[in-house]
Amino acid sequence: MTPQRKEILQIFVDSEDGSHLSAEEVYELLRQKDFDFGLATVYRNLELLNELGILNKVDFGDGRTRYELSAANPQLHQHHHLICLNCKKIFEFEDDLLDNLENLISKKSDFEIVNHEVKFFGYCSDCRKRRHNEN
Repeated sequence: MTPQRKEILQIFVDSEDGSHLSAEEVYELLRQKDFDFGLATVYRNLELLNELGILNKVDFGDGRTRYELSAANPQLHQHHHLICLNCKKIFEFEDDLLDNLENLISKKSDFEIVNHEVKFFGYCSDCRKRRHNEN
């Protein structure tokens, strides 16, 4: 564990919202803490931490790769994401409502499913309230 990797991981551990941070956001947070890592170093370390299963790489369709801490047990289902189209906030949704569908697909296709990912796009309550107040 290099000092750079330790500091990058600490950014995710210290985040209040489970963080879905891009390399650029991690880089900026490190700069705010007076760490002098290059952006290329941040990219390299995020990719390595993803390959090691410590971070998960996620794509929310906004043109930026983001990362979050992995679950302690890789066999457990990863959570789903709710993505606000207005403010771009990302919320985590823990309930897994797709177990039955996953089992059905697995049986019908003779395919061993190890995980799935679902993204819901819409508007968060704050953005809906703002839109309602503007009308």
